[in-house]
Amino acid sequence: MTAVLDERPWAALPPAAAAALRPELPAVAEEIIAAISVGVPEYALPLEGRFGEGLRMGVERALQRFLDLIGEAESGPEPARQVYVDLGRGELRSGRPLDALLAAYRLGARVAWRRLAAAGEREGLESRTLYLLAESIFAYIDELSGESIEGYAMEQAAVAGAQQRRRRELAALLVQDPPADPAAVEAAALDAGWRLPALIGAIYVADGADPDRLAARLGAGTIAADLPAGACALVPDPDAPGRRAQLDAAFADRLGTLGPAVPWRDARISAARAHATLALVQDGSIPNPKATSTSARGGKSPGGGSQAHGGPPPAGAPTATGLIAATDHPVALLVNADRGLARVIATAALAPLDGETPASRERLIETLAAWLRHRGRTEAVAAALHVHPQTVRYRMGRLRELYGDRLDDPDARFEIELALRSRGRGPG
Repeated sequence: MTAVLDERPWAALPPAAAAALRPELPAVAEEIIAAISVGVPEYALPLEGRFGEGLRMGVERALQRFLDLIGEAESGPEPARQVYVDLGRGELRSGRPLDALLAAYRLGARVAWRRLAAAGEREGLESRTLYLLAESIFAYIDELSGESIEGYAMEQAAVAGAQQRRRRELAALLVQDPPADPAAVEAAALDAGWRLPALIGAIYVADGADPDRLAARLGAGTIAADLPAGACALVPDPDAPGRRAQLDAAFADRLGTLGPAVPWRDARISAARAHATLALVQDGSIPNPKATSTSARGGKSPGGGSQAHGGPPPAGAPTATGLIAATDHPVALLVNADRGLARVIATAALAPLDGETPASRERLIETLAAWLRHRGRTEAVAAALHVHPQTVRYRMGRLRELYGDRLDDPDARFEIELALRSRGRGPG
């Protein structure tokens, strides 16, 4: 059977052991410092300045603290613990691996055991006490190591958090309008440890995504910011081979819009188009083929869009997913660049249909869009709408009653087409 080791074996040492060993501490400390400077390459530095002071303080406090613990079952709050937590943090700040500090602890334990065991023998300590002293020294070193490991991890987390904050600030700086000074952007990128790419694409998401998680979801090199308009990610070279497939996979369960790939100095342009595209998808001006109904029946929503210019979609309206590229919808973006004017045009162009019932109005708009798309060819319109040609003729007769000779006027047809495009129902 294997005995369970005591986590604090020094509590079983007699207080007399501490009294017998304490006079040895100065010499033991000097020998440990000398051994570390020779045996640990990372610490083969002149023992002067802050480095020398820190090493000496750490060794002396470790030895003093160890003897103070002898005979104590409960140590209570220990201010000295912070010393070894800070040593761990200092290793990361100095650019050294934690292995160097842990190797120094192990080497120090060997030296301490050899010198203190010899001193204990001279003072007549029992063999059992010396055995327990050895166990205590190495258990104590394990405890110090754990404290320094904790400090190292804390510093890693702090550094990572600071870098994430700087990258969020950089993302916001890149897309701000008016644009930031290029030199300021370059300095911020250097500070954030992020290489400015030749080309960059902005992605806006529909839900309140955490920018750090969004950046991680979109792959290495992506940075993101939480802006007033929502979370915006900046993706280096989004048109690189295989990159679009990766981005599409990241949006299998949510909606996002991708702006065009532009030089980093024009990142704000990509962001503006991505955001405009998102607004158009959300209000149905750009139909999303992946939109599915959120109603209890789970059926498809007609047309794949929500109410035009009607704000947030109502219950049962389509839930959109997928990544939609702004470059696939340049006309819709242009037509809706001035949303207020687009509404005015749409209202005026479709005003002749205002007296129709909602169902009739929808059918006539659908027919009008197909008629414009297929340049008035009845058979093609009927095939596109999956109706009989006679039905098309009937509906077009009704449209001519409502619009008169405006359907034969190129300018009027253009305004109607603009109106339909602004509602996501246009030809093409």
